[in-house]
Amino acid sequence: MLLFYAPDITSSVYALSSEESRHCVKSMRLKKGDKIYLTDGRGNRHQAVIVDNHIQKCLVEINQTVKIENEFSYHIHMAVAPTKNTDRYEWFVEKATEIGISEITPLLCNNSEKTRINTSRIERIQIAAMKQSLRYVLPTLNPESSYINLIENAKETQKFIAYCGNTPQSTPLLQHVCKKNTDTLILIGPEGDFTPEEVTTAIQQGFTPISLGKSRLRTETAAVVACHTLHVVNQ
Repeated sequence: MLLFYAPDITSSVYALSSEESRHCVKSMRLKKGDKIYLTDGRGNRHQAVIVDNHIQKCLVEINQTVKIENEFSYHIHMAVAPTKNTDRYEWFVEKATEIGISEITPLLCNNSEKTRINTSRIERIQIAAMKQSLRYVLPTLNPESSYINLIENAKETQKFIAYCGNTPQSTPLLQHVCKKNTDTLILIGPEGDFTPEEVTTAIQQGFTPISLGKSRLRTETAAVVACHTLHVVNQ
């Protein structure tokens, strides 16, 4: 299946963006009469036929629209501190989108060395990962949030904090304490980890400390492991 991103469909004839047109016509070498699929990133899958394979403005005619029901009966929100190496954060976003994530918040902590992300680039990575994995809902990318603001306003039913300074022998593994079909928020700190004060504050706000295993993981690896673990538990 060839899936393209079309966020603003308003009629049965639609012009792909210049980027999607180039991908469709130049990279995939699709021609007039070929069938493709579109998604608006909001759960709709449109079946369409190319009517003009212009390399900058490929026109398609939509002949069927299907609303894809939520793939998951739970919401996964990962609040992850931006990594000093931008590529590593982008890798997390790409893999988490492929696995299945609902919401991402760049988390600003006391030990954060990086406080900004390139939102437009991250969104492009999300779109590419969504199409590659044949998903139809684009994860929500929130603005950067201070640590205290996020934990004080968290709405999820179950809330966890993973950090390196815990004692694995006494801290439960995520898969042993998370409940199925439950909206979940997990905090993943920066390279310098959460401070003891941040951990204490999170616990006071109802967060449960969890372990992701015996290995000390990088920020982006920990985030992907946590995301995947939630899906495995919910199988």
